[in-house]
Amino acid sequence: MKEITIKDLDTVASGILKKAQKAKIKKATVLAFEGDLGTGKTTITQTICKILGVKEKIISPTFVIMKKYIIDNGKFKNLIHIDAYRLEESKELLSLGWEEIISEKENLIIIEWPEKTKEIIPTDAIKINLTHINEYTRGISF
Repeated sequence: MKEITIKDLDTVASGILKKAQKAKIKKATVLAFEGDLGTGKTTITQTICKILGVKEKIISPTFVIMKKYIIDNGKFKNLIHIDAYRLEESKELLSLGWEEIISEKENLIIIEWPEKTKEIIPTDAIKINLTHINEYTRGISF
């Protein structure tokens, strides 16, 4: 596990994005952010979105569950940000069109709280685990 602070966000987000771009996946690429409340899942997502040129303000889609952003960075054309925190079971994600979303190779999916839908998260998802160390420092492993 690596310790990171706010000044490391661009470097960490760039590293995660490079890993996603290099992934040899035949369907959508999934970044699965695990960690307790306040560990930085949305903050890293915001940084990845900034790197990808998303202009909209990025907030965790806790109440709408899913937001889609059009991007164009070569490999990916869409970024789908999902917050599964309020989901009770995986089939709720299926009802939002998960099968179609996951089948599109040009989709980059960032899902917060993937453990809530672990039965349908692909085994080749890039898992990023965040932990709270102190007010200014987080632990990250992927």
